[in-house]
Amino acid sequence: MERRRFLKSAALGGGGLVAGAIGVNALTPWVWPGRTPLEGKPSFWARSQAPLNAPLGKDLTLDVAVIGGGLTGLSSAYYIRSLSPEKSVAVLEAGGCGNGASGRNGGMVLTMTADRFMNFSTNAHLDKEIYDLTAGNIGSLAQLSTSAGIDCDLDIVGTLQVCNSEADAEAARGYVARAASLGMPVEYWDGKRLAAAIGSEVYCGGYFDPAGGHVNPMKLVRMFKCAAERAGASIYENTVVEHIDEGQVHTLRMRDGLVVRAKSLILACNAFAPNLGYFRNSILPLREYVGMTRPLSERELGALGWHSRAPFNDSRTEVYYFGVTRDGRVHIGGGVPQYSFNNAVSTAGDVDVHRQRLGRELVRVFPTLAGVEFDLMWSGIIDWSLNAAPSVGRTGKYRNVFYGIGYSGHGVNLTSVFGRIIADLEAGRIEPWQRFPFVNAGFDYVPNEPFRWAAVKAGVLWYSLTDR
Repeated sequence: MERRRFLKSAALGGGGLVAGAIGVNALTPWVWPGRTPLEGKPSFWARSQAPLNAPLGKDLTLDVAVIGGGLTGLSSAYYIRSLSPEKSVAVLEAGGCGNGASGRNGGMVLTMTADRFMNFSTNAHLDKEIYDLTAGNIGSLAQLSTSAGIDCDLDIVGTLQVCNSEADAEAARGYVARAASLGMPVEYWDGKRLAAAIGSEVYCGGYFDPAGGHVNPMKLVRMFKCAAERAGASIYENTVVEHIDEGQVHTLRMRDGLVVRAKSLILACNAFAPNLGYFRNSILPLREYVGMTRPLSERELGALGWHSRAPFNDSRTEVYYFGVTRDGRVHIGGGVPQYSFNNAVSTAGDVDVHRQRLGRELVRVFPTLAGVEFDLMWSGIIDWSLNAAPSVGRTGKYRNVFYGIGYSGHGVNLTSVFGRIIADLEAGRIEPWQRFPFVNAGFDYVPNEPFRWAAVKAGVLWYSLTDR
């Protein structure tokens, strides 16, 4: 079972409701505007956050304004300045760089887009191109880390999707056979080989991709922040954009009354884009939780048996994902995603429920960790599209608004691929990218409240009962 199936099913349920109440669906944004609140409690990775820059202190006129200081925004700023050094570029970040999903994830560095991960489309050769593009980008991240002089703890040790059932294992074997025939260097590992690599015998087998790995995502953010500033971009933090007046020259109004004018606008705020009037009916802002243990001792790590250090996720719809840091902390995230009506803030009770679920799954997979508590718990909002397909492109009346969105769990790597594409699109260079399905891709429709809440809750309940 895969999460894209869950989201598609939720969409169908919501669409059926909307068909019977289309007038209400059109009116509800006025009743429930659904502004997603900025993230609060910091993640474990926030300990590696760069010192914050000063907020914007005066009105600006620019060539390019970037809203959002995560991986999409910072990489876009870096690549735009690298490609077009004559252009003035500024990043406007509402909090601190990496405060959103870029600094709150599980650190898995994955190839492919989420919709094509272990899932061939009708054009398998194009799927192979996407694999090569995303695998090559991981190598580019390693090179940039070296040139920037910032070690972002990028360990290219491969990634695994482990199989919870024999049916999933059979599907993985079939996928690997076809992928290998196209020249993709992926492997199928049986249960014995998998257990020797990760130290757990609860799975039937696994899909191994040697191109992937694990990273400290906040150090990756720090690397792109440094690279963007060295390339000549300005970065302002604690600078909240409240409103956008589109035009041939955009007018961005800050919360404190300052104004930024720019010829091109980069929307790099992911699940927060609806706050500014974009992509409200294109993505679902889903909240996921991550738990991190204390550093394990050498004895505990030896008993764990996770010799490969390769991060992995399971094959369930309500997917769990696992990683281990360089200092020996084990982290687990995922499980049942949380969608709060009208994007409400999580409560302490929500955190406790997810702490218990993550703890139970951690001990089920690694029984030797019984009694090891989480040193820290945090959550983050990610931008899921209904079919898990992302999109990068341009929009707006004057076609001078550029964006990357809908990463659906594959953003750690894909964000900087999209940063490169955004830089080319902003420069008028679409030719290298136009054959890729994610360029200017449309999204399936996401209904408004209360229909989206009802549909998501129904889907979560169903898969909680059937996804084992």
